[in-house]
Parts: sequence; C-alpha cells; structure tokens
Amino acid sequence: MRGKDILGVFNILIVIGILGAISYAALVLRPAEFDADTLCLDGEIPPHLAIVIDKTDLYSQEQALGIEALVLASRDSLDIGEQLTLFELDARGELVNTNDFSLCNPGRGEQINPLYRNPQRVEARYQALFEGPLQAALADLVEPKESPASPILESLARLAVSATFNDERPYRRVVLVSDMLQNSQLFSVYGRARGDLATRLPDPTDVALALEEEYGSALLGVEIDIYVIPRRGWEQDQATLLRGYWDQVFRQLGMRARWVTL
Repeated sequence: MRGKDILGVFNILIVIGILGAISYAALVLRPAEFDADTLCLDGEIPPHLAIVIDKTDLYSQEQALGIEALVLASRDSLDIGEQLTLFELDARGELVNTNDFSLCNPGRGEQINPLYRNPQRVEARYQALFEGPLQAALADLVEPKESPASPILESLARLAVSATFNDERPYRRVVLVSDMLQNSQLFSVYGRARGDLATRLPDPTDVALALEEEYGSALLGVEIDIYVIPRRGWEQDQATLLRGYWDQVFRQLGMRARWVTL
C-alpha cells in the first residue's frame, strides 16, 4: 500500500475515533431525565434536606428576615438532584409541608456544563419550576403563629419515618428553626412552679427510649442544624442547660447536632 493510501486510512481511523468519542460522551454525559412532579432524577433516591420552621413560636420581623435568608442560603447549597422540603410545625402541633414544596434541584445555569446543555435554558427552567414555587412557599413560611403545644421531638421522629425522609435516603439533614422549648406529653420545659428546670426535666435516656418505642431508630444518622430563636426570660437556659440537655437526647438517638443563635 502506498504512503498516501496509508495516510488516508490513518486519517479515516482518527475521524472514526473522534466521532466515537463524541457519541460516547453524548451518551454518557447527556442530561438525566427528571420526574415531572418532584424534579428528582428518575430511578434515584436523592439526598434530602428538610427545613422545619417551628411556627408554634412567635418571632420578630428581624428574625423572619433571618429565617428567609437561611432558607435561601440552604437553597444555594443544594447539589443538582438534592431534594429540599419546607415544613412548619403548625398551631396544632402538627408538621405540615408548606405549600407542598418538596422539589429536587434540577440545576441552575451556573451548575451545568455548557458543552452539553444550554445554561440560559437550564436557568429559565430552574426559575420557573423550582425558584418560583420556593418563593411562594417562603412567603407563608415566615409568617409567625402561636400555639400552646410544641412537640418538637415527636415532629422530627414523624418526619424521619415518612416515605420521603426515611433511612433509605443516602443522606438526611434537618435545618430546624425553633426556641427548643418542648411542650408535649413526652416532656415539657414549662412549669417553673414545680422547681428549677434542671430538676424537672426527665432523664435524656428515658426520653430517647420513649421516642424509640413508638418510632424505632428512625432518627439514627440524621444531621440537624438548630437555629435557636431567643425567648425572653429563657435566654440563659436556652444557651446552657437546655442546649446541653438536647445534645444528650440527640446523642442517645444517634443524631449529630450543630447550634446557631438566630
């Protein structure tokens, strides 16, 4: 075979190789399919971030703005495909999915590879299908309410056994905004007439065991970031005794807690 023929064959093989690589990349790196209702990747169980606003508390306008900023910061931290759900602990002491907002991040324009997808189109879809519903839910979420009951721990356990937040998830994290003044049949921080807070709180191990009797080990492995709303007259207990008490309860349940003052 002449040199020119060999060179021609070589060039053809190079072209075939390049086309094959492009086809492979297009097949492997093409955008995954999303579920139309949740925006989650089809066939996958996504990590889940649940933001729980304790609306049995009252908070100031300044604190409401802080809650809004917290939600938006949590939104910005989402990986593509990670699910975000907004909950509120309502006036009946029940955990409610605010405006039914529970969506996976479909990706922002800045999060995708422009070689394979159009950033402008991706951002437009994000704004329409994710950001719009989030803003609608957020408007109601930061409106304070008040309730005599505050079953904080039970609400977390009920969340942890729900189909969308159970232990099948590869990663579960809760962002909780609350004064952490539990008031339920499980235990209550109130009743100062009965003595100092330290003497009337039940043993943390007993609290954890009572919860596990009903919900099992549902909270095992859950990470929780607690943003504390200071309550007048309770500030010292919130920062010291109650924080230490809750930490013991969370450890007994196999949870990891981080604390921030809102």
